[in-house]
Amino acid sequence: MKKTGRNLRLQPKLMLGLVAMAALLMLVLTPIISRIYRGHMEEFYSDLAFDQASIASNVIDGDSIEKYYITGEKDDYYEEVRQYLLTVKHEMGLTYFYVVVPQKEDMYYIWDAGDPGEAGVCDLGDADAYYGGGNELMHAAFAPDADRVILITNNEEYGYLASAYVAILDSAGKPVALASVDISMDMVNDQIRQLILTSLLVVCSVLAISIVAYYFYIRHILIRPLGTLHQATGKLVQSNLENLDDFRVDIGTGDELQELAQAFQYMTTELRDYIQNLASVTAEKERIGAELDVAAHIQASMLPCIFPAFPERPEFDIYASMTPAKEVGGDFYDFFLVDDDHLALVIADVSGKGVPAALFMVIARTLLKNVAQTGLSPKEILETVNNQLCENNDEGMFVTVWLGIYEISTGRIIASNAGHEQPALRREGGAFELVRDRHGLVLAGVKNFRYREYELTLDPGDTLFVYTDGVTEATDAGLTLYGTERMLEAMNRCPEAEPEQLLHMVKDDIDRFVADAPQFDDITMLSIQRRKSC
Repeated sequence: MKKTGRNLRLQPKLMLGLVAMAALLMLVLTPIISRIYRGHMEEFYSDLAFDQASIASNVIDGDSIEKYYITGEKDDYYEEVRQYLLTVKHEMGLTYFYVVVPQKEDMYYIWDAGDPGEAGVCDLGDADAYYGGGNELMHAAFAPDADRVILITNNEEYGYLASAYVAILDSAGKPVALASVDISMDMVNDQIRQLILTSLLVVCSVLAISIVAYYFYIRHILIRPLGTLHQATGKLVQSNLENLDDFRVDIGTGDELQELAQAFQYMTTELRDYIQNLASVTAEKERIGAELDVAAHIQASMLPCIFPAFPERPEFDIYASMTPAKEVGGDFYDFFLVDDDHLALVIADVSGKGVPAALFMVIARTLLKNVAQTGLSPKEILETVNNQLCENNDEGMFVTVWLGIYEISTGRIIASNAGHEQPALRREGGAFELVRDRHGLVLAGVKNFRYREYELTLDPGDTLFVYTDGVTEATDAGLTLYGTERMLEAMNRCPEAEPEQLLHMVKDDIDRFVADAPQFDDITMLSIQRRKSC
C-alpha cells in the first residue's frame, strides 16, 4: 500500500480530537463560570450595600438633616452620626458611606465618613457631581417607599463599585436626604481571575485523566481491533489475492467491529470464489469470443462480398455492405441471378441482435434464396417464406424484407415490401428521392398474409438505394437520430457517384454524425445502377 508523509495514524488523530474537545470545553466553560460568579458577587455586594444604607436611613434623624442643610452648622449629634458612619464603614469594609441631598445638578453632602486626611472625603456643605448614571437613580430613590435602587459602575476614577441609595425621611414622612453606600468590587475581578485559574487547573487535570483513561479504553475496544483488521488487509494486498484459503481475521469484541471482521472474512471467501469463477468464465469467454469470431467470418462469407460482383455483365453495377453492431448481426443483403435476365435483390433486418438474430438471419436468407430461384413473383416469394418462418417460431422473432426482381434487359423491377424501409431512387440528372411504396407485414408475423407488388423502371444512369433502419436510426451522443433527410443530403452531395462510392459516402457521413457514440444497430446498404450503353 502506498504511504505519504502526510498520513496521520488513527491513534494521534484520536488524541488530537480529544485534546481539541477538551480545549473547546474549557473555552466554553470559562466565560460561563465567570459570568455566573460575577452575577452572584454583584448580587451579594449589592445586598450588603443596600442593607447598610437601609439601617442608616432608619438610624439617622431626618429632622436634624434639614437643619444642617439650611444652617450648615455642626453639633454633637452631627459628630455622633459621623462617628457611627465611620465605624460601620471600617467594620463592614465599605468604600464610601455618606449622606447627601440630591439637587438638580449635583449632590449636597451632609455626612461623608472618612479618616482625617483621607482623599476624596467631603465635608458638610460640599457639593459633587453625579457619576455613572447616579443622577436618575438617586432622584428615583429620593421618595417615600421607593423601589430598591442599586447602581453598578466601573470607571477609572472610582473603580468597580456597587452603590445603594435609601431615602431618609423626616418626622412628617418627607424624604430629606439619601443614605448612600459604595462598596468596591475590584477584588471581584481578582477573585474571578483566581477562580478561572483554579477552574482551568481542575478542569485540565480532570480532562487529562479522563482523556488518558478514555484513550486506553478506545485503544482497547477500537484501535487494536482496527489494527488487526488493517494488518489482515495489508497481508491480503501483499499476497496479490493468492492463497486466500488460509486468510483469517479473528476479532472477538462482540460488537460492530467483530461483525465488520466477519463481513471482511466473508468478503474474502466470496472474492476467492469469484476469482476462481472469473478464471473459468474468462476462459469460457475467450472460447466463446473465438467461436463468435468464426461465426462472424462464416456470416460474412455467406453474403456476397466479392466486387465487382458480375464483371461479365456490363449492363449494371451493384455494391452492398453490412456493418454489424455486435460480433454477428441480424441484418443481411443478397443478390443473385435467377436466370440470365433476372437478378434478385434482397435486403432484410431481423428483430433482435447477436447470435439469435444471426441464426434467424441464416434461416430467412436461405429460404428467400431457395424460393426466389423457383421463379415465383416477389409477392409469392414473401408469402411462401412468411408461412415457412411462422412455423415453430416460439421465440416470436420476425424479419423485415425488401425484395425486388430486376429484369436486366429492360431495367424493370418488380418489388414487394414486408415492413421494410422505403427505397431511394435517383433518376439520371436528378436527385435521390424516397420511393413511397406501401409496406406489408413483417415476415413471421401472421401466417397466410397477402403481400403486394409494385413496379419500378431503371432507365440508363438511374440508381436505386435500399437500406436497413440502422442507417436512419444511428444516434449521436445526444441521442439525436441520423434520419432520412441527412441520408438523402449525404447521397445528393455527389449524385453521379457509382454504387460503391455512394455507400462509402453515406457510411462516412454516419460516422461523422455519430462520432464516439456506440453503434446500437447493424448498418446495411445495397445500391444498383443501370449503366448507360456505350
